[in-house]
Amino acid sequence: MRVVIYARYSSDQQREASIEDQLRICKERIAREGWELVQVFQNRARSGASSLRAGYQALLADAREGGFDIVLAEALDRLSRDQEDIAALYKRLNFAGIKIVTLAEGEISELHVGLKGTMNALFLKDLAAKTHRGVRGRVEAGHSGGGNAYGYQVVRRIDANGQPVTGEREIDPAQAAIVTRIFQAYADGLSPKRIALDLNAAGIPGPRGGAWSSSTINGNRGRGTGILNNTLYVGQLSWNRLAYAKDPETGRRRSRPRTAQEQVITEVPQLRIVDEALWTAARTRQAGLDQRATTPETGDTTASLASLPPRPFWSKQRPRYLFSGLMQCGVCGGGFSKISALHFGCSTARNKGETVCTNLRTIRRDVLEQRALQTLRTRLMDPELYQAFAEAFVAEWNSLQGNASADRAAQESELKQVCQQIERLVDALVNGTPAAAVNARLQRFEQRRLQLEAELEAAVSAAPRLHPALPELYRAKVADLVTALDGEDATAAREQVRSLIEHITLHPEADGYRVEVRGELSSILALADTSASAPSRRKNQKAASVSAAALKMQVKVVAGTRNQRTLSSIETPILKRAA
Repeated sequence: MRVVIYARYSSDQQREASIEDQLRICKERIAREGWELVQVFQNRARSGASSLRAGYQALLADAREGGFDIVLAEALDRLSRDQEDIAALYKRLNFAGIKIVTLAEGEISELHVGLKGTMNALFLKDLAAKTHRGVRGRVEAGHSGGGNAYGYQVVRRIDANGQPVTGEREIDPAQAAIVTRIFQAYADGLSPKRIALDLNAAGIPGPRGGAWSSSTINGNRGRGTGILNNTLYVGQLSWNRLAYAKDPETGRRRSRPRTAQEQVITEVPQLRIVDEALWTAARTRQAGLDQRATTPETGDTTASLASLPPRPFWSKQRPRYLFSGLMQCGVCGGGFSKISALHFGCSTARNKGETVCTNLRTIRRDVLEQRALQTLRTRLMDPELYQAFAEAFVAEWNSLQGNASADRAAQESELKQVCQQIERLVDALVNGTPAAAVNARLQRFEQRRLQLEAELEAAVSAAPRLHPALPELYRAKVADLVTALDGEDATAAREQVRSLIEHITLHPEADGYRVEVRGELSSILALADTSASAPSRRKNQKAASVSAAALKMQVKVVAGTRNQRTLSSIETPILKRAA
């Protein structure tokens, strides 16, 4: 039987060696059973409450390929603690004819999935409640509920019983001076952005050792985040402001504000940094800014943005501009964002200052979009580049196929020998040899025969031919997409255009920007291949047509690290135009 092992430990509270312990005892079981270990999947310091784990997902992918017969784990909760996930895993593996075996429960059945899944879910809920209760007790005693704030340092000491004391903090004089400086500057009328730029210019590291940004200072008043909103600076330890829940779609934690009755506030006057007058001045200025925030349509006074109700979790915001999120600065690697009605600029340079990035140049949105679309139409599928790519693709594929042919020949030779050994053992049984003497060997040879046959059957087929007219077909399709961008319903066209671009890098030069557009090769080829299969072009490429999925797979194998750059990297100069 072909077996894979899955091992996991969930947090930093467990030992790193936990993985090795799980693997050791699982391998001992495999040796006793006479099974064949095919592969090991593992996740370190990852919670079992989420299925978004690399090792877990790789296990599912291999299961779909039929690469093994048994999944072995120490216990069912190593695979997952979530009822829905464990039921889905069992259902998928059962459909593929794969068994789940654990050292604690044995072979898993529907009964185990129901009972153990419920027990694991209750364990997580009970653990969360106990942890929350314990942290609350620490906070009410004036200790940290977890983490540390800028302006303080952790106190490490041993109590009278020789046990380490946790959760105690004391003021860090150097950082406390910076906190006071920030509050004073804000009370004097400086914006959070200006304060951040001044701190960066002075070479003062931020809370995480990097540069300061306006969001680090301003934060979110409703959620109590940011330097200006941290009540610990006036000797009030606030805890339990937010509730966290994992989004079942993404596995990411989402925060929601708790009611005032649920929050815990403990007075810790020994940790006060900002005096009452300065704190009040800063809060007064925040309130004044809130009152001046008005709606453009009516001019009515609006509430603080922090007090607005959160967007529903199903609300998805599409990119506002055609290339939003795809642009990056050629100087610092940061993102580009809208800085005026018509212009984009480097976000890092504006939020963190010239000490972090010196690129203060801007570029008009319409100019960038026009030139990038022109590049998509004429440059990313240039016939000369495509020809170079096609030649490199075929040459590399032939090399891989040559190696694969040698491997296939060796596998076929071994399969022939295995079949001969099986025939000899069967003849021995027929001639009266005791079954106990040959059964184990016969089983091993049979398993090897099935494995070799599966590998030969799954061998990659010959490379598809790349149609010589692919550049023309691609350009025609992109021209249609660009035209569709001006239509009433341009959403689908926008998304497809965005899928053709991996990223756009803007390099400042003497009088403008040099823009480097890097295309997403698999999407480009898939688009062209889809065009080629249109009825009007079917006649021209009958013999050479290949599905987009197959073509993308071949390109991923051959062009992933070397030849892909030939086609996907195009540099197009864009001169800066007057605003």
